[in-house]
Amino acid sequence: MSDDMELDCRAVLADVWLMLDGECDDATRARLQHHMDHCSPCIEAYGIEEKVKGLLSRKCGGDRAPDSLRDRLSIEIRRSITITEIKTEEA
Repeated sequence: MSDDMELDCRAVLADVWLMLDGECDDATRARLQHHMDHCSPCIEAYGIEEKVKGLLSRKCGGDRAPDSLRDRLSIEIRRSITITEIKTEEA
């Protein structure tokens, strides 16, 4: 795998919803997909998130959250992943 194709699992998992929502560009999608093709924990996490997204879509009637809410949630998700990783490294 070339250097530009290597991704950290945390980065992949932080961006998995962008990929599921079709909100990432082709280059980003290719990098994420390449990583998941070679990382079974990430592809498993992707599958779980895909099921959650499908469930939410069915139960919420396809309503779209306001952009401001989506932005805040994205920031909080990234922050929680970073905090979890820092706590894990300190332990």
